[in-house]
Amino acid sequence: MEAVNSLLWFRKCLRLHDNPALEHACRNSRHLYPVFVLDSWYLDPDPTAFSPGSARAGVNRIQFMLESLDDLDCSLKKLGSRLLLFKGDAADVIIKLLKRWNIGKLCFEFDTEPYGLNRDRKVKDFASSAGIEVLSPVSHTLFNPEEIIQKNGGKPPLTYQSFLKLAGSPQLSIALPPQKLPSLGDFGECDLMSVPRINELGYGNLRQEEFSPFRGGESEALKRLGELLNDKEWVACFDKPKGDPTALSKPATTVLSPYLKFGCLSSRYFYQRLLDVYKNVKNHTSPPVSLVGQLLWRDFFYTVGFGTPNFDQMKGNRICKQIPWNEDDALFVAWREAKTGYPWIDAVMVQLHRWGWVHHLARHAVACFLTRGDLFIHWEKGRDVFERLLIDSDWSINNGNWLWLSCSSFFYQYHRIYSPTTFGKKYDPDGNFIRYFIPVLRDMPREYIYEPWTAPLDVQRKASCIIGKDYPRPVPVIDHASASHDCKRRLAAAYTLNKKTNNLVSEEEIDLLRRNLEQDQTKASSNKKRKV
Repeated sequence: MEAVNSLLWFRKCLRLHDNPALEHACRNSRHLYPVFVLDSWYLDPDPTAFSPGSARAGVNRIQFMLESLDDLDCSLKKLGSRLLLFKGDAADVIIKLLKRWNIGKLCFEFDTEPYGLNRDRKVKDFASSAGIEVLSPVSHTLFNPEEIIQKNGGKPPLTYQSFLKLAGSPQLSIALPPQKLPSLGDFGECDLMSVPRINELGYGNLRQEEFSPFRGGESEALKRLGELLNDKEWVACFDKPKGDPTALSKPATTVLSPYLKFGCLSSRYFYQRLLDVYKNVKNHTSPPVSLVGQLLWRDFFYTVGFGTPNFDQMKGNRICKQIPWNEDDALFVAWREAKTGYPWIDAVMVQLHRWGWVHHLARHAVACFLTRGDLFIHWEKGRDVFERLLIDSDWSINNGNWLWLSCSSFFYQYHRIYSPTTFGKKYDPDGNFIRYFIPVLRDMPREYIYEPWTAPLDVQRKASCIIGKDYPRPVPVIDHASASHDCKRRLAAAYTLNKKTNNLVSEEEIDLLRRNLEQDQTKASSNKKRKV
């Protein structure tokens, strides 16, 4: 068989280890063109966004991606190649390169997200018409989501246990990193780029200390994985519901999620290494709480997201409860900008802005507070904030988690609510996490750090923090107990309506329910004032 020019299109799979697309591209290849496109859709600056960055991502995640590209370029150079970087509409750029370089084989990792599927379809259609071989192996997940859905009669499984039953054990063939690569071909007159610095992308004047403490790249991912696996007891005893969300110097989890998101670390390779550890320990935790269980959760959400139309919204999403969420922009902005007046909630949101990462239990707490716990704001608005700010923001997992935490899908025990004052205190009674991220509260006494509005005025003065002036009073104006009680009342009414209509609730019915609930709340408030 005659050798051809191959184009390897990097997107998320930013690594050399366990990269089946790379393995396919190298076979019978005369020249190999490793390409990454800085997609305008993802990276173009958006000065109207609430934080620096593009319309799709904040600077922390973009910085992480650039570091990952830089690391990938260095790895390719060690093998006598390099990363060929371009900027523009990704599909249009790839199609132009296929024509220009006389490509006979195109390889890229299979993508499950709506934008990626549409982008890839456009490229595949051109390649097919041009007689170019296309290989798109599944390697971002442990299983092929299409196969799981086919096994389930064309629909995605909607519970973790049903997913596990269908999926079974992954049959993995881990691709080894290459020892050498086919030579680069002639670029012609292409305008090649080097990996840009983030200040060159038009997001304004940014300082290096503004970025996340977690650095991107395959090298960093494998280093972190190696350090993690050295502590076999910790790996064996990992229990997802547990862990300290307030830990600062060493987060109480792996922090490997951003590396999995960008494919700097293969989930398949991670899974195999975990099994190696389990073979050499006496006892270990099991799914769903184990580390293997977490990788399986990841595949579960990928499968449901891939097989559910409108998975990222409430309307038109068959598996999502239709709920008359509040539309209070002031409350939403207070949450987003860490100005709720609840120090535990605000400290987590400051960490999110600054680090681009927070512990999973902290994510649960602020998501619950925004939606079903206190503010009753639409989960899509919170999802958008996480999607922008998290370095590990992953379309399927982010949407799945917000559906879950808002009790819109998957999880329906809406009476179980995280307290914005006592939950963090369980792990950090001295409030050191709050003091670190909210310096104005640094000198607030221990007994008031989670509820500073209860501190006497002389205590506030001594702490140099006057509530309502130096730090906001809590929102909403009613207390957490009243707010959470009202949220439960609203969700109970919404659940009743969804059950009555078999989850086929019209917009008119949602609007009517919202008005009725607001009227009931107004009456209740009036009656309460009369009694007082």
